[in-house]
Amino acid sequence: MNVQQKDDGKKGSFYIEEAGAVAAEMTYVWAGTDRIIIDHTEVSEVLKGKSAGKQMLLKALAFAREKKIKIVPLCQFARSVFDKVAEIRDVL
Repeated sequence: MNVQQKDDGKKGSFYIEEAGAVAAEMTYVWAGTDRIIIDHTEVSEVLKGKSAGKQMLLKALAFAREKKIKIVPLCQFARSVFDKVAEIRDVL
């Protein structure tokens, strides 16, 4: 599963394409220069149950750690993962 990223400096997303179309997407907005707010996660029926959301969140974690920024998980999915997995809370 290839998670890609696009970012225009104000907002961005982590996404997965299937058959040339976006099949899963996790969107975020920048809050200053040191924080992103994950505001929405959506996974199409094609990828449901295949850990697409988790894969996108792992990519977001790697991005945050690489850039030394924090994540604010407003999205219900992202918040639930942070609540369940203590080891990833270093980016909060």
